[in-house]
Amino acid sequence: MYLIVGLGNPGQKYEFTRHNVGFLAIDRAIDRFHLSEKSEHKALTYKITIDGHDVLFAKPQTFMNLSGESVQPLMAYYKIPLENILVLHDDKDQNFLSVKFQQNSSSGGQNGINSIHQKLGTQNYTRLKLGIGQPSLPNQSTADYVLQKFSLLEASLMSHWLDYVVDAIENFIKFGYEKSANKFNLKMPKLSELIEMQIASEKDLDKNDFFDILKKLKKG
Repeated sequence: MYLIVGLGNPGQKYEFTRHNVGFLAIDRAIDRFHLSEKSEHKALTYKITIDGHDVLFAKPQTFMNLSGESVQPLMAYYKIPLENILVLHDDKDQNFLSVKFQQNSSSGGQNGINSIHQKLGTQNYTRLKLGIGQPSLPNQSTADYVLQKFSLLEASLMSHWLDYVVDAIENFIKFGYEKSANKFNLKMPKLSELIEMQIASEKDLDKNDFFDILKKLKKG
């Protein structure tokens, strides 16, 4: 079995905040596969079979800083090996819309990952880091930034980006870490640079198609 965990904070207050992008990715998978919900081990879980593999999607309900209190019991109960776990979370050190598979790395100060490292007693598992970028306002704290809702401009790009993330999850389940990292790792320019390049717009939000922007960037 595979365990695909999206990190976030439960409750309406935190919906569509940058810190909850892991939840948003799981929600997109739920929509794609029409999954039913169960509550267990301090998480909302969703089961499916993908390409012959049993898969458990999970959204811990412990609040971000205690994510390990849900992830570790789920792994133990379902006897899931470390190589079959994938944790999705926000990453402020990557530009918005960037995507990066990574294994056996430090938490980088992400408190949910800190908790999982502590409860599992290892950092040797796979993460899918979803770029949310850095604060653009001077003196804005990281805590305030990650708990802020996505802007309308950011939101206009997220629907297809989340589709890309779910595609990456499926690829991980079917083909593993190396092939998924090679295919889906994506380093995006800053949003301000996309606007300067005139392939994203602050005024015409309908223009902001993530897949269309990717095509234009590849053409150079």
